[in-house]
Amino acid sequence: QVQLVESGGGLVQPGGSLRLSCTAFGSIFNIYVWDWYRQAPGKQRELVARINDEDITNYEDSVKGRFTISRDNFKNTVYLEMNSLKPEDTAVYNCNADLGAVGLGRGNYRGQGTQVTVSS
Repeated sequence: QVQLVESGGGLVQPGGSLRLSCTAFGSIFNIYVWDWYRQAPGKQRELVARINDEDITNYEDSVKGRFTISRDNFKNTVYLEMNSLKPEDTAVYNCNADLGAVGLGRGNYRGQGTQVTVSS
């Protein structure tokens, strides 16, 4: 069984910073791609940032220069450092992992989501 557990969301003022974490638990032998998605009320879910197992990263245009995705392979953890936060960044953020696990093969797994609210 594989489980993704997120942490780090909360309420922050505009211009502030937050760091989200997501850890994968289970008999994992490789995490090929980590993604962070977000979904704001009334809007479609969007891909915010991606990092693969070669540490190549991609970002949604509105977060470039403000968000940084990184990974710790020893801890099976991905991070999303969010700076200069704006009210429009308010959303539920989910991590997603494309990974291989013993007995399960390769598959996609999603965390439960963490709320990020940017407001004064």
